[in-house]
Amino acid sequence: MNKKKEIGKGLKALLANIDKTTSETEKKEAVETFAKTTSEIDISAIETNPFQPRIEFDNDELLELAKSIKVHGLIQPITVRSMGDSTFQLISGERRLRASKIAGLQKIPAYIRLANDQEMLEMALVENIQRSNLNAIEIAISYQRLMDECQLTQENLSDRVGKDRSTVANYMRLLKLPPNIQNGIKSNELSMGHARAIVGIEDPVQQIYFYKKTRDEGLSVRALEKLIKSYQADSHKELDKPKSEQHPEIMRLTKKYSSLFGSKVDISRNNNGKGQVVIRFDNDDQLNRIVDLLDEISD
Repeated sequence: MNKKKEIGKGLKALLANIDKTTSETEKKEAVETFAKTTSEIDISAIETNPFQPRIEFDNDELLELAKSIKVHGLIQPITVRSMGDSTFQLISGERRLRASKIAGLQKIPAYIRLANDQEMLEMALVENIQRSNLNAIEIAISYQRLMDECQLTQENLSDRVGKDRSTVANYMRLLKLPPNIQNGIKSNELSMGHARAIVGIEDPVQQIYFYKKTRDEGLSVRALEKLIKSYQADSHKELDKPKSEQHPEIMRLTKKYSSLFGSKVDISRNNNGKGQVVIRFDNDDQLNRIVDLLDEISD
């Protein structure tokens, strides 16, 4: 295997003079040169990416990749941008960079690109989304960040990532789910199909109920959809007080504490400010969990 050369004098000169270049044509040519050229750069000269959309890395997978890098080298180069003074900032490839450090590499193959912060963020997020092993929540968060921080509409976003607008919308709806369900998706307890079925339910208490039932009983997506359809069609299910008759703050608190306890919470209040808070439970396990949470709050 041919050893890649260190960054050459020509590229060093180009990096040093790029900011002084006034011609847009020359800048474009410089960018194209960097996009096509792989250089060996010092790992110690690379700053981490402050816009890194992925914050969780599996340690076992990093160790496995590090072993592969020791044997075969890093097959897919990382991408960095020049910061001047022979320093670089990571654009994409943090997992590869981390594994290379574990493998003890001093230098790493990299594509050098020129980008402002917003362009850098967009490139990092798009590259991250295109990975095959991201969970649905990681994808949804990256979509949301692209829209918020790069001022993109859903239509612009769908063009950037090469997905239908409806697909983008389905992912982003997952961010409306309670945190424990989002964690369930991240830990692969729920598939995207399960999550899409659950997010169609408005009541967070019922969302949590169907999540736990799916997790505990190993329901298929089809079985879950059938169960939800049956629930929604059952007119004898206990109905919440119509939203139009509830004060918005009471509604907010009801949803908040229902999500917190994982059980249905009823809050009633009359015009004089008197009322009651009722936390319902279906079995001893739910009761014990509620008691534990109340003990934590009171400590």
